[in-house]
Amino acid sequence: MKVQIATITGQKNLCGRNIAKLRKSMEEKPSQGKLAVWLQLRGIPANKNTIQRIEAGTRAVKDVELDAFAQIFHVSADELLHGLSTDR
Repeated sequence: MKVQIATITGQKNLCGRNIAKLRKSMEEKPSQGKLAVWLQLRGIPANKNTIQRIEAGTRAVKDVELDAFAQIFHVSADELLHGLSTDR
C-alpha cells in the first residue's frame, strides 16, 4: 500500500513556495535547471522537473534535499519550511 503524504492544503511539501521565492530573489535569478545542477553538485539527484514539482508542491522533499536547499540559499531549514523571519 502506497501512503500519500500531503499537508492540510493538499501540498506535498511546506517548503516549495519558499524555495521558489528564494530562487527568484537571488541576484543572478537561476533557472530551475541551474538549481538542479547545484543540488547534483551536492550529491542530490535532481533535474529541472524535480525543482518544478517541488516548487509547485506536487513532490515531497527529503530531509537531505531540504538541508541542501538550506545550504544553497544560506538559510535555515526552519526558514525554508515556515518562511524567512522577515516574512513572519
